[in-house]
Amino acid sequence: MVQRYRRGFTTAERTELWDRWQRGESLKAIGRAFGKPSSSIYYQLSPHGGIRPPPRRRSRLALTLSEREEISRGIVAEQSIRSMAVSLGRSPSTVSREVRRNGGYNRYRATLADEQAWDRTRRPKLCKLAGSPWLRRVVSKQLRLNWSPEQIAGWLKRTHPGEEAYHVSHETIYRSLFVQARGVLKKELIQHLKSKRTIRRSKHATQKGSDHGQIKNMISIRERPASVEDRAVPGHWEGDLISGPKNSHIATLVERHTRYVMLVKVTSKDTQTVIAALTKHAKKLPAELYKSLTWDRGKELAAHQQFTLATNIDVYFCDPQSPWQRGSNENTNGLLRHYFPKGTDLSVHSQAHLNKVARQLNERPRKTLEFATPAEKFNECVASTG
Repeated sequence: MVQRYRRGFTTAERTELWDRWQRGESLKAIGRAFGKPSSSIYYQLSPHGGIRPPPRRRSRLALTLSEREEISRGIVAEQSIRSMAVSLGRSPSTVSREVRRNGGYNRYRATLADEQAWDRTRRPKLCKLAGSPWLRRVVSKQLRLNWSPEQIAGWLKRTHPGEEAYHVSHETIYRSLFVQARGVLKKELIQHLKSKRTIRRSKHATQKGSDHGQIKNMISIRERPASVEDRAVPGHWEGDLISGPKNSHIATLVERHTRYVMLVKVTSKDTQTVIAALTKHAKKLPAELYKSLTWDRGKELAAHQQFTLATNIDVYFCDPQSPWQRGSNENTNGLLRHYFPKGTDLSVHSQAHLNKVARQLNERPRKTLEFATPAEKFNECVASTG
């Protein structure tokens, strides 16, 4: 049986592959561009965790291949180390070390020596997490609480100001998780990240929105007051449903000023059930802290006028296919999939459990709050209304 030969990637093709990945193209799209299956693209990316490796550069102080070839010719001509060094304009110790580490006079080969030099430059350097057991334990603990690397990095700086030994960048955490060669953090911790992907996606990768149809007498988000838009005052919320099988749903609410999260158990997606659940929940808060609600175009809020009449809370609806107009809520829904994975029955969770999950989210530091927690900010608002 004749085996088919599969051509690998040239240096130029690998460069283009990484360029496309960083622009946010999918594995399939990149594969089509190269006439290869998406699995071939994945195998190029996965050893690096989807993080582009730095380009290989030779130090200006390192010996070049041509210099090594000159050393090889000098050995054949039985020249001394010192005379070869003078010819190269290098110190005798540099030439002596080069010959000694690559087989000595009898076995020195210029090409092999150059390849080994490149291999030595690729040796992984110890990152900060590898050198600090305390920092590694803290990062692992917070990841298991579903904190993002950025939240951990910001929280450490806020908790230990001016103590560089206790700080680590979020990029270092990501690289320690995704780059196989490092092996500093346990790979299963990736499951606690928002996306749970095994390789890191570009920030330019796109997401799709959806239009759920028309709702009567809806008030457009474009009519929302400017004070709501700039998040200057508390009391304005974004909402949505996350769904599971067997007609199971959870209503998710995020306060725009503080990013405070509330979760509401709903037994069905029909508008009367959702409106009743939201109305009951809204009455638990001071009126000053619940003035408006921005929703997508889901039909579950078709009876929005009934909700406004019962609570005196204005309801605004996003434009079609514009999930970013409820950015805080969209981000929270992504975080909630840590606790409620897609495809799982959401009806099994009690309101008490939903409150526990919301409390965990509210006690996580947020970069947008200068790494304070939503709970801290929301409690300040409650105190000021009291």
